[in-house]
Amino acid sequence: MALCGDVGASSLPSELIVHIFSFLPASDRLRASATCSRWRDCLFYPALWPELRLGLRVSAAERPRLEFLMRKCGAFVRELRVEFAAENYTAGGSSTAEASEPDVTPPASSCCCTAYSEGDDGAQGGLGNETDAQHSSRWLDVLRTYLELVLCVLSSVRNNRNLQKLSLFGDISILQQNGTITNAYLNKVDPGGKKIGQIQQFFEEILRNSRQLKWLSCGFMLEIVTPTSLSSLSNPVANTIEHLSLIDNHTPANTTLVTAVELERFVNLRSLALDFCDFTAEMARVLANNNHVPLHRLSLLVHNTSLKNKTLDKMPEDEDWKALTRNSGNLRVYMMAFDVKSDDMLRILKPSIPLERIHFDSYITCVSGAVVDLISRQYDAFLTHFILMNDVNDMSGFPDLSDNRNEDPLVLLAWRCMRLSLLAVHGYTVWAHNLIAIARLRGPDLKMLEVTEESIDFDQSELADQDVDPVHNLIEQVSIGLARPWRAIMDIELLSVFTEPARHFYREMQNFSEGI
Repeated sequence: MALCGDVGASSLPSELIVHIFSFLPASDRLRASATCSRWRDCLFYPALWPELRLGLRVSAAERPRLEFLMRKCGAFVRELRVEFAAENYTAGGSSTAEASEPDVTPPASSCCCTAYSEGDDGAQGGLGNETDAQHSSRWLDVLRTYLELVLCVLSSVRNNRNLQKLSLFGDISILQQNGTITNAYLNKVDPGGKKIGQIQQFFEEILRNSRQLKWLSCGFMLEIVTPTSLSSLSNPVANTIEHLSLIDNHTPANTTLVTAVELERFVNLRSLALDFCDFTAEMARVLANNNHVPLHRLSLLVHNTSLKNKTLDKMPEDEDWKALTRNSGNLRVYMMAFDVKSDDMLRILKPSIPLERIHFDSYITCVSGAVVDLISRQYDAFLTHFILMNDVNDMSGFPDLSDNRNEDPLVLLAWRCMRLSLLAVHGYTVWAHNLIAIARLRGPDLKMLEVTEESIDFDQSELADQDVDPVHNLIEQVSIGLARPWRAIMDIELLSVFTEPARHFYREMQNFSEGI
């Protein structure tokens, strides 16, 4: 490509090449960099990569590419967001890595994490056959690779003093219905905890060396944050942090990642995400103090494992919530409940919580109609998002929230909560006539109504009418109520809110906090 005479594109000044690259999306930049070594050098000019968003499969094939990218960008990137996803170790799977610009979201990836109960010594229910032994061996390799990838990321940015935003998500350590990954099992992966110790050390070095950090988010990562991690932050940096998210269900019992005393340093905190059992009444009083700027977003994870190992005796009472909302008039709360008993939820849901979003995900314990009714009565002025998920194997026996009730709790929710814009249900019986009523009550203001096909049931009278197709009638009536075409969800795999609840919660929490 000659410009004039013998002057070619490779002779352009580096500043001009970088300026041209700035107009290209990330994928085109990578292709253009293959033109020559000089263009390749220009590709990694710091101004072109202020933000990295990486979606990583936990696969050994990712490591060379990740090492190359972090070696080039780790020292100067200002915003780093990494999502680790366990590869499907029972069925294989492809590996993808993506570096993107701020407006590009990494592709979702599935979680196939296997959980292990205490006493199993790292084996699921005792590996009784060769296939299980192979799966266990492959899962050990996945965990080893995961630790190596985390080390690669953290070691590359530990001396980056310009880092402003660090966000890490890893579905490796998600606690599932079968239990948790035991220390004995981890010892097989990392004898003596050397790699885990390095990971914790690098993470603390990042905090110690940071000078401009405003956003720190770590969710469902394995053994990365410790109760002493935040002490590595200097007071000036702690004073400028605006978002803090520390959600990790793998912490030992009676251990918290942040205390009320530690939180006193974060005077400019506008958004906070914690395990609910770690959010104490004392912490609520610290945030209600006039020395702190008003808190705008609070995301809380309520997990059955935490409830078993920790106590609710220190949780904020209604008076604490009232004091907090007096100092933070615009505070909104997002709550995610994993397999939590209804009695515990009735105790947790204080009247003065400004609850805007709530997401229930159950494997064993189902949400009761009393909980849904309480939510609709107490939070009618705030509630916008309501997600109800029951991941049961028996599709023939979905619980019915309207049993022994004059009115269906979901219909009452739609009637009372005038700001409701998202309603998603799977694994609970939703009667067709109630679904029509919900659509008519909320109309176009209900921006998303996601109900799986297997959750919908029909009255015998509707099925007996030979002149009307009940399914067609349901689709037609709901569409009329919403003033837009509507259909039930035929394939649950299409929605991450149902298939990847932890990842959905983490991403929604990020958006919830960024939307201040």
